[in-house]
Amino acid sequence: MQTGSIHNAYRSALGVALVTAFILLLPLLAMQVSDEVAWAPADFALAGTLLFGTGLTYKLLAKKMGDIGYRLAIGVALAAALGLVWVNLAVGIIGKEGDPANLMYVGVLAVGITGSIIVRFQPQGMARVLLATAIVQTLVSVIALFAGWGAPSGGPAQVIALNGFFVVSFAGSAWLFRCAARRRNEQGSI
Repeated sequence: MQTGSIHNAYRSALGVALVTAFILLLPLLAMQVSDEVAWAPADFALAGTLLFGTGLTYKLLAKKMGDIGYRLAIGVALAAALGLVWVNLAVGIIGKEGDPANLMYVGVLAVGITGSIIVRFQPQGMARVLLATAIVQTLVSVIALFAGWGAPSGGPAQVIALNGFFVVSFAGSAWLFRCAARRRNEQGSI
């Protein structure tokens, strides 16, 4: 690795760390003015790890492809995955926080992560992986609804709304990857 590459990598990591610190300042400031926000040091550590890891992953993957559609697709997919983890840790999607039914979402993330590695983050493969992720997300919500999970605290409307948001996000990312793959193929044939 050349010195310039190392310098750019450090600069990227530093930028992600600064953005993460800025985001974490928001709940810290909210804690000063309201009793509604009460984060423990472990909450800040976990949130910081999630935010920094997601930001760094974006930087590494977005650098892989120059196409704006690919970068947007990666951003949407990572934001959806981060949101899925965040909501589950904070309040849970199915039932209350800590409801074991929420562990099904680990399968959703496993499909996305494992599939992405298998297709080596190539746009055409990523389109299929994110579509599969959206389908698994849909299956989780269907299972939860048929099993009656989420009631009485969340109910079916909450399960449908939250899962619908993530299904649309993953499907939208799949579409963006498909568009990026199509542009890549058109540029390759010119």
